[in-house]
Amino acid sequence: MPRYTGTKRAILDATLELAATKGITGTTMDEVAERAGVAKGSLYYNFSSKDRLFEELLQEGVGALADTLLEARAGLHGRAALEALIGALLDGIASNTALAKLMASEIFRTDRTWQRTLFALRHEALAVFAEAIAEARPGSRDNGTCGLMASSVFGAVLMSGLEWLVFDPERHRDEVSAAILDSFSGGLLGD
Repeated sequence: MPRYTGTKRAILDATLELAATKGITGTTMDEVAERAGVAKGSLYYNFSSKDRLFEELLQEGVGALADTLLEARAGLHGRAALEALIGALLDGIASNTALAKLMASEIFRTDRTWQRTLFALRHEALAVFAEAIAEARPGSRDNGTCGLMASSVFGAVLMSGLEWLVFDPERHRDEVSAAILDSFSGGLLGD
């Protein structure tokens, strides 16, 4: 996955800032060019359309997230892997809240041209969770619930992370992680 610099980086950063506050539909190419400090021609030279711009933005962001999750899980298994993945995802949300907000708002939009790209990258990130879940609960792979469980954990962490940063930012990340883990380990409904 390429990591952009220079003009492309400025454009992607400006796009993310605007989309996090105005949404994708509310963000115009004129606003992106102005925020990035580039001419509109330069914007279109680098990204042929608004759809292409957002596709690359999401591809870069979700791809980096998948890489981070793979690194966090390296050498860990079962519950230790899940704890590391939840912590890494919370850290990612904290370090790039704008991307987390954009992902949360776009993940279920099926009318977007970049939906196929986002689906593939989402699947890649969820696969890391699914593998850890399959190790922690071996029967989940056999009965087909592993993927659904991975989606549940990922979604819970994404939404809990945003909830934490927006409404309870003084709370320590480890407390948020512990609450999520407790919910999934029987703490909510008992063992």
